[in-house]
Parts: sequence; structure tokens; C-alpha cells
Amino acid sequence: MARQFFVGGNFKMNGSVDGIKKIIGHLNDAKLDPNTEVVIAPPALYLLLAREHLKPGLEVAAQNVFDKPNGAFTGEISVDQLKDSNITWTLLGHSERRVVLQEDDQFVASKTKAALDGGIGVIFCCGESLEQRESNKTIDVVTSQLKAVKDKISDWSKIVIAYEPIWAIGTGKVASKEQAQEVHAAIRSWLKTEVSEKAAEETRIIYGGSVSENNCKDLSKQPDIDGFLVGGASLKPAFVDIINSHL
Repeated sequence: MARQFFVGGNFKMNGSVDGIKKIIGHLNDAKLDPNTEVVIAPPALYLLLAREHLKPGLEVAAQNVFDKPNGAFTGEISVDQLKDSNITWTLLGHSERRVVLQEDDQFVASKTKAALDGGIGVIFCCGESLEQRESNKTIDVVTSQLKAVKDKISDWSKIVIAYEPIWAIGTGKVASKEQAQEVHAAIRSWLKTEVSEKAAEETRIIYGGSVSENNCKDLSKQPDIDGFLVGGASLKPAFVDIINSHL
């Protein structure tokens, strides 16, 4: 079964009411590849605005969600609240949260389970630092991040794995298509061995890390790259070119 190409736009802590309306207006008017699944992740404050203005068929993701039901958790958003707001996806485990906010593998895995149990799709981010890559630990780091999830869940059908080498995020450095393909193939091999052949064949593994309209075509041709998680470029008109890179 061919895996549907998937492109996510992570706005991070960027945007304003007017700016997000403009980005969405551009997406709504553009001719997008109908075979590519498109999801945008604005800051939490603008989730409802994005869902209200974005045309049907394009989805909205939170950038994070908590692992407990509604309750006394100041500053957090629950899975139920996302569902109630018609937000169908969430990012989890982004390196900025792992590094800056010190979220560990267990916490990210616990939130992944909560989201999936509540019927929200998860774009699960994993990736290594430059130091880890130079020590040849890339695959160990990424698979240990994935193992924490595997220990808590059994159904991988609503997970998209986003491989994002930390050294490539926002730096302008991009993993070469060979480097990216090597890690994506290793993740798929891990899924086959540790989860199931079905999960390995059907789970989409997307690449993130300074993706632009200039490098997306080459990356999209790799056999194990099933799409992109786009940062800065998702705020620009070039996001449409990335969405259409698989045409």
C-alpha cells in the first residue's frame, strides 16, 4: 500500500491574527497536490482561528498536549479540549521542547499515548544532536526515543514519525538526502523488527530540519521519506512548493 505523502507546517512561537489569516488565505487559494495530507500547527492561541479559516481537507495540529485529562494543570491543554475544538493532530517530542523545556522520553511517550487514546493523531518528533551524530549514536538515540513510545502503545496507525536532526533545525544545515534516507530506513527497519511488518510498511516517516523549496524535491524522491515537517518555510509562500514537491 502506498503511503500518503504528509506535509506539516510547524509555526513554532510565530504569527499574529493577521499573519496567520494571510498564511491560511494563501493555502486556501493555492493549487495543492490533492494526494498530499497537509497539517499546520500554529501557536495554541491561534488554533481555533486557524480551524475556522482553513478550508476543509486541510487539518490543524497543536504543538503540544498534556498527558492528563482536564483538571488542575495550569497552562496546559488536554486531548479532550483539542477534540472539542476540532483539532485532529498534535506535535509531540519536538527537540525544542525536549531541550529547552527538558521533556524526557518517558513524558513524551506518556503524552503520545494520551493523544492516541483520545483519538488525536500524533506527529512524533525524534532526532539527534550534532555531538551524538559525530559519536555515531544517531540510530541509538532515535530508536531509544521510539522505544519509549513502543512500551506504552500498540497501534501505530495514527502516528507520523518526524525525524528531525537537532543540528539541522533552523540552522540552514540540512541532512543530505543520503543521511536522511539512511536514518529513515533504519527507523523503518526498527519498526519491522520491534513493532510489526504492517507498521513498518504503513507508518509515514517524514523529515524535518531546514526544509525549503530548494531541497524538498531531492529529499522527496528518497524511498523512505514520506513527507516533511517544515519550520520557518511554513510561514512563507514557499510552503506551497514544499507541499507540491511530490508531484
